[in-house]
Amino acid sequence: MSITAPLFQHHKHCDELFADAEEACANGDWAAGETAFALLVDQLETHFTSEEQLLFPAFEAATGMTSGPTEVMRGEHRQMRDLLAQMQAALATRDSDAFGGGAETLLILMQQHNMKEENILYPMCDNALGGSDVGASLVERLKAS
Repeated sequence: MSITAPLFQHHKHCDELFADAEEACANGDWAAGETAFALLVDQLETHFTSEEQLLFPAFEAATGMTSGPTEVMRGEHRQMRDLLAQMQAALATRDSDAFGGGAETLLILMQQHNMKEENILYPMCDNALGGSDVGASLVERLKAS
């Protein structure tokens, strides 16, 4: 198994949680939407921090690249966190239009972000970190969430 395989799997998990939250809110089931959205936010934050605290620093230390792809991914994490906060505010006021608009933007950003990670950054990390214990740490962190 590659070092980044747990992150691939976690992308799929987060996609499913996103669909659950979006569907509940689109159907006006705000209670289910709140529950699903809280789980989504928790899992995305776990994913982001796993990359930012484990994978990215290890990759940067191994390659010396500190202003390349990892910095781009950190910036996109910030954008997604901002969108999640906007969606949370819309959810709190039961504003389906604002929630739906935020969800649409987040979906596009997540899809583009995941493609960059899965097709560019993760293979680079697997190559640079082949003999490290980062993969095991990622498994433990993502499993604990």
